[in-house]
Amino acid sequence: MTVSFDRAGIRGALAALDRPCYVVRVDGRIGAVNELPRPGAQIEVLAASGPIATHQLGSADFLRRHGLRQPYMAGSMAGGISSEDLVVALARGGALASFGAAGLGTARVEQAVDTLRGRLPDLAWACNIIHNPASPRAEREIVDLYLRHDVRCVEASAFMGPDPELIRYRVAGLRRGPDGAVLADNRVIAKVSQPAIAAFFLRPAPAEMVDELVRQGRLTDEQARLASQVPMADDITVEADSAGHTDRRPLVTQLPLILALRDREAAAGRPGGTVGIGAAGGIGTPQAAFAAFALGAAYVVTGSVNQACVEAGTSARAKELLAQAGAQDCTSAPSADMFEMGVHVQVLKRGTLFPGRAAWLHQLYRDHGSVEELPDAALARLEREIFHRPPSEVWPDVAAYLRCHHPEQLERAEQDPRHRMALLFRWYLGLSSRWAADGTPERVGDYQIWCGPSMGAFNDWVRDTPWAAPENRRAADVAAALLDGAAYQSRLAQLRFAGVRLPSWCTTAPPYQATPDPGASGLSPPSPFLVGAAALPEGA
Repeated sequence: MTVSFDRAGIRGALAALDRPCYVVRVDGRIGAVNELPRPGAQIEVLAASGPIATHQLGSADFLRRHGLRQPYMAGSMAGGISSEDLVVALARGGALASFGAAGLGTARVEQAVDTLRGRLPDLAWACNIIHNPASPRAEREIVDLYLRHDVRCVEASAFMGPDPELIRYRVAGLRRGPDGAVLADNRVIAKVSQPAIAAFFLRPAPAEMVDELVRQGRLTDEQARLASQVPMADDITVEADSAGHTDRRPLVTQLPLILALRDREAAAGRPGGTVGIGAAGGIGTPQAAFAAFALGAAYVVTGSVNQACVEAGTSARAKELLAQAGAQDCTSAPSADMFEMGVHVQVLKRGTLFPGRAAWLHQLYRDHGSVEELPDAALARLEREIFHRPPSEVWPDVAAYLRCHHPEQLERAEQDPRHRMALLFRWYLGLSSRWAADGTPERVGDYQIWCGPSMGAFNDWVRDTPWAAPENRRAADVAAALLDGAAYQSRLAQLRFAGVRLPSWCTTAPPYQATPDPGASGLSPPSPFLVGAAALPEGA
């Protein structure tokens, strides 16, 4: 057995995560080794860390439930930004990803479902369902589609409480197994930020809502009887300071709160005690991923960092803007889908004027009762900066869309001038995200790009490396690097807690080999610890 005392040797011992690591002292010198010293050897063991596999970072139940190899999920990004290619890439890497169905028509979502079923016949994947209070019909149509095509896992976003369509999806998949246990074929991963909303997903569906669905003929009596025995969700993702819809809550407060809520369900013997609790928001570095696991997360969910990857369904220009973002380069702006309610989304502010323009539109909506009441200066600005034509010429386009897709909204707008104004402003808010996804050159200043601070943290981590360029970022490689790095951070934490002092240069590592593999498409498989790893200090 050879003890390593130089940086390269100690680096190799720390990085061998599939083997134990021992920090030892020999003749007053501090070193590291991956073999346990033989009895009688003149070697003093100061600290030890066992083998660490990335799949052990989270919950085995989460992996088993979804048929995964890694406790990692890519959350859905609306408008197909979480594309079929992104879902496939992560599924083949042993992780879970959710197709970004929000904001898409049912025909486009059906096309995605057919593609995913064909490309991933034996691997896990999910689709998004987003709460849409402005259009319950859209929720109903998407649930109809998922039930018709046997979509077995959905990520439920932006729900504020009990919702009949989500309940219908969940309960319609209930049946008894051969042993009499209740099986839930339709799995729900709920994304929440507040304990009150988490409580709904930890409990069975409200009986009165289930009974009403039975009366409507949309659920069976047997499904209704089984509904009381399962929680509404299999897993709950605690969403902290993230892109898109977010309360911008800190993960270190929200995750323990919801874990405690789940544990109280378990102590009371209720079905919600089995629900897995994951973490999202701010996860753009190995340290952040490790912190989430250390807090007790069953899995981690990334979003912003995937949007700048090759497989993301957005434009090259949007990816360039994301790759240049710092952690401070995001802000909140009114959302298109909940504009009247004053709900905000977190977006990129660097390189786009969208946040300020969207906020101005909401101020106009708050202060005026109709477009006709707007001051001449406001109308001129709307024409010049927002619509690029008079508002009166935009409304026929809005009305034509509503007539085909949401006739009830058009009927209301004809009776309510203020609602008509909101729909006109939502036209801009809705198209701004599409302009970003399509890369519309004349609308760069209006790009709405959903972004959280994790994007800036990731960019800082990969600064001065090939991954600084978005064309070199692949979602599965990013996932592997974050998990490998989290496992490495776990080893460092074990040694630190055992009393070993670690220098600052020991705690970070680049996300891949320094030299790309010329035989691979893009970068070689992530190996975070082959370069730039650490040595232990003297006198540990």
